[in-house]
Amino acid sequence: MTQTLHRRTFMLGATLAAAGLAAPSLVRADDAGVDANISSFRAKAWKDYFPSLRHGAILADTQSRAVHFWSEDEATYLLFPCSVPGSPDLTRTGMTEVVEKVVGPTWRPTPSMRQRMPWLPAVVGPGPDNPLGPFALYLSWQYYRVHGTQDTRKIGRKSSDGCIGLYNEDITDLFKRAKVGTQVHII
Repeated sequence: MTQTLHRRTFMLGATLAAAGLAAPSLVRADDAGVDANISSFRAKAWKDYFPSLRHGAILADTQSRAVHFWSEDEATYLLFPCSVPGSPDLTRTGMTEVVEKVVGPTWRPTPSMRQRMPWLPAVVGPGPDNPLGPFALYLSWQYYRVHGTQDTRKIGRKSSDGCIGLYNEDITDLFKRAKVGTQVHII
């Protein structure tokens, strides 16, 4: 029987485990009276996607619209909902890594975005109107980021032009844990 990992259950279990208390068992979708397709949050094993956890690992799953994070020492596993690219032609998959961590990133539309949407501003500095939110993890692929978003309606949807977007509180947590060199696999 496949088990569905609900973020609240996982976070509570992780918190209780860290405190040395008994963690609740994972809730199965059919036991919870929830349609199994409502949430795609399923725990994944890092070994299926990475050769090691050197520098930690981030898996961005564009099908389930979830970001998984494993710390280098395997003590931390986190699961976040995310936004993903809006179409296959905007989606880049494969292995990359975090090459820069930016607090208060400046957003500049890519050349292809400017062609498709010429009304976009040339640049948006840090602040409440910035589509990158308060933090961004720059990847080794030009123009690709894992970042926050001011538009929370995008989370859980195919709504980006290539980046992986997280709730601002989730990118804040991930930003603290990830480091330059953290492996990123987008599937």
